[in-house]
Amino acid sequence: MMGPAHSLSGAAAWLGVGAAAAAAGRPMPWPVLVVGALICAGAALAPDLDHKSATISRAFGPISKGLCGITEKLSCAVYKATRGPGDPRRSGGHRTLTHTWLWAVLIGAGASAAAVTGGRWAVLALLFVHLVLAVEGLLWRAARMSSDVLVWLLGATSAWILAGVLDKAGNGSDWLFTAPGQEYLWLGLPIVLGALVHDIGDALTVSGCPILWPIPLGRRRWYPIGPPRMMRFRAGSWVELNVLMPAFMLLGGVGGAAALNVI
Repeated sequence: MMGPAHSLSGAAAWLGVGAAAAAAGRPMPWPVLVVGALICAGAALAPDLDHKSATISRAFGPISKGLCGITEKLSCAVYKATRGPGDPRRSGGHRTLTHTWLWAVLIGAGASAAAVTGGRWAVLALLFVHLVLAVEGLLWRAARMSSDVLVWLLGATSAWILAGVLDKAGNGSDWLFTAPGQEYLWLGLPIVLGALVHDIGDALTVSGCPILWPIPLGRRRWYPIGPPRMMRFRAGSWVELNVLMPAFMLLGGVGGAAALNVI
């Protein structure tokens, strides 16, 4: 799928988690719901770090473009080193390593560890990166028309404000983990969810997605999971723009309302 659809699906997924948490008697404070949805929207772009033309490659200028190039080469090398006898030969790394459940879990765990060990500045860095990505995905038209510096300033300002809101008693820094020093462990959850939602979205397209790697399926380790081919669509097609994106907005709205006990 394209960047805007990925971001919308990520935000909707976290709002759905918020609705489930409320139904289970463990409602999220509104700052956790909002911040988690924005982080998840940003994280839903991150698996495309293996694609030089993806939205994330433009988000941070030469830094992200260079990182995309490195990640693509790393992903390609991992594919070649681990492919099964039934996996085809390929020269690129897109939709390989960064599009797996293992990558999602490792990235989320790393983010949680950074938030706990790095303190406030690590939390601010995580918020900044994902808020910039959320702006690039959710507000992509405005972001394309604005300068990168304005988007970065918006991300930095929003990260500072939201971190201050979360730090206030009862606003959610310790929503899930209450032990001293572990308050922000939950930040890894929307990152894992965003990556997995991205992979599921890509699995719906014609190319599928090797979500289960490194679990082998038959003679293949990089089997492109997906529904029957007649149910798949091409990225950027009318199905994505006119069916899925409105559905994500509707589901996100319903999930957010349920999470806040509005309905």
